[in-house]
Amino acid sequence: MKYLCQVWFETSEIAKISEQEGRKLTQDSVDNDNRLRESGHLIVANALREPETAKTVRVRQGETAVTDGPFAEIKEHLGGFVLIEARDMEEATAIAATFPVARYGMIEVRAAFDIRFPNE
Repeated sequence: MKYLCQVWFETSEIAKISEQEGRKLTQDSVDNDNRLRESGHLIVANALREPETAKTVRVRQGETAVTDGPFAEIKEHLGGFVLIEARDMEEATAIAATFPVARYGMIEVRAAFDIRFPNE
């Protein structure tokens, strides 16, 4: 079964880490991703740029509106995501606990499901 692991950071806290700590966190994360890839658990992992770089798109009554920045003002921001394959939620949360970024934020683990149409 697939599980989406959303990496959430408290914006003010992640901003406090030094450049050296940031490099180590990145390397530790790459090493962990490689280990999960080799074990067959990792499907995809991506970090996201800062919330200020986001655009929010809305379509209402056929009209598209694009605004700068994230959808909501919150003290946490989505910093990345990892899609994994796991037996069950217990294994998925155990895998999420290995993410080095969990030391600086939190990982929300949510089961995914495939939407299939009858003709597929």
